[in-house]
Amino acid sequence: MVRPDPYRFSYSTVSPSSTSRRRFLSIAGEVGAAGVAARLFGLPSLLGSEVVQAAADESADSRRANQAFQARHKAALYQKGLSLPDHADNGDDNLYQNKIGSYTKGLPHNQLGEVDPQAYSELIHALQTGNPEDFDRIPKGGALKQVNPQAALAFVLEGPDSHHLGMVATPALSSARTAGEMVELYWQALTRDVPFSEYDSHPLTAAAVADLSRLSDFHGPKVSGQVTPATLFRGETAGDLVGPYISQFLWKNVPYGATPIIQRILTTSPGVDYLISYSDWLAVQNGAAAGPAQIDPTPRYVRNNRDLAEYVHRDFTYQHFLNTCLILLGFGAAALDEGNPYVNSSAQAGFCTFGGPHILEIVAKAANYGLIAAWYQKWLVHRRLRPEEFGGRVHNHQTSVAHYPLHPDVLNSSALEAVLSRHGTLLLPMAYAEGCPTHPAYPAGHAVIAGACATVSKAFFNESFVIPNPVQANADGLSLSPNTGSVLTVGGELDKLASNVAIGRDAAGVHWRSDGIEGLKLGEAVAIGVLTDMKDCYNESFEGFSLTKFDGTTITI
Repeated sequence: MVRPDPYRFSYSTVSPSSTSRRRFLSIAGEVGAAGVAARLFGLPSLLGSEVVQAAADESADSRRANQAFQARHKAALYQKGLSLPDHADNGDDNLYQNKIGSYTKGLPHNQLGEVDPQAYSELIHALQTGNPEDFDRIPKGGALKQVNPQAALAFVLEGPDSHHLGMVATPALSSARTAGEMVELYWQALTRDVPFSEYDSHPLTAAAVADLSRLSDFHGPKVSGQVTPATLFRGETAGDLVGPYISQFLWKNVPYGATPIIQRILTTSPGVDYLISYSDWLAVQNGAAAGPAQIDPTPRYVRNNRDLAEYVHRDFTYQHFLNTCLILLGFGAAALDEGNPYVNSSAQAGFCTFGGPHILEIVAKAANYGLIAAWYQKWLVHRRLRPEEFGGRVHNHQTSVAHYPLHPDVLNSSALEAVLSRHGTLLLPMAYAEGCPTHPAYPAGHAVIAGACATVSKAFFNESFVIPNPVQANADGLSLSPNTGSVLTVGGELDKLASNVAIGRDAAGVHWRSDGIEGLKLGEAVAIGVLTDMKDCYNESFEGFSLTKFDGTTITI
């Protein structure tokens, strides 16, 4: 049976109505709200001579109010008319009575790190009832609180409602794909301090490439069926595989008003990993607060996965794309999308519409709408366990204190031997002292934000614009050098930035590859839905937003 595309609600080719905006508003001005509803949506005619006369006598303000109402009404009817997706999970939550395949961090656990069944039932009860008081009764195993489960029930009134978008089910606990993703996470932890510029020659990355290439179901990019140093830990878009691992938008200076920002960051000390002792790991599963991280006092450009993990640790939601839009606006009109109605105007420039304020506002809006869509999937559909929880399963299974249905690909990986040799346990070494956040893994919130913001950015900027004077970080992260090896375009580097933000969380150990890759797609669908609702709101002669999706297809909204 062919499974329907869960992202079919991405609005790539469908318009809310074939009626043009000006024709629509003209009708609204002539006959008012009741008449527009009758003409456009097939409702019974409500027009009589009194209504027509009232419409004729209507003030300009009233006509404008009716026009605004009808624009909102049209968008709402369009969203309402879309088919609802099948919200399927991977079945693990029902399969395992001890909930070993489900997210449980912060609830009370036994010595194996398995959740107290009653505590988990209280969590599910709150999610099912939606009663705010039930959420306050969710048991805690320590000091940490669950992060915002009620956001899964929030409504979004621009673009698709969060419950109106679907995702593929996550890989199951016992699957070869989960095993492959976990092997990649072990290698990302083992290679955190290897500079990206040394991936071609470092023995650890050579070992990672060989081990990942042997996996039976690994979904990272490959060349002729093999993982290579040039594809290692990269995303899946065409832009991900061109040029340096890190996007130019994480390295170039940001014109932040009158204060240029140099993108050197405070990162964490090399060689320091967390939750590698069983007692620390178990305490954190129960919700214990973690101590402070060890910080490198020297600001550096992102040059390895430890830096990237920290960059996406202490960021705010749309920070990377705010910076990116400021960089792109600094390039001038040449970097704007060719469909922008002001690009070729000799008398006008965009500002509130199709200018800097407009772009920055929509990027921020799409970020939060993406988060709400992610929180619905996290809490009410999938509740996927975090990699650090899975690491406890691997450790307990391999030390024979428990038996779990884990795929041989992870148990036979050479990464396990390397982790055991370095740390003395088989737990996943974490980049953050607190480990993962207290909300489920799938999809990654960072990835959904990145997918939404990258999509909005591609709609407003020229994807084929070549980024001038590309750079790359030196191995110590103290300086940048020119990069002359590849032509880097805005579209390619936006896709790469989205993957950097998503996979950077994998590098920290807090997410799986599929959390990020599928999260980008969800964010993209959210943004396309928002742009669809917005496109008829402008007075300018505007043919629609054109952009390239992560899968390489080009659409016009």
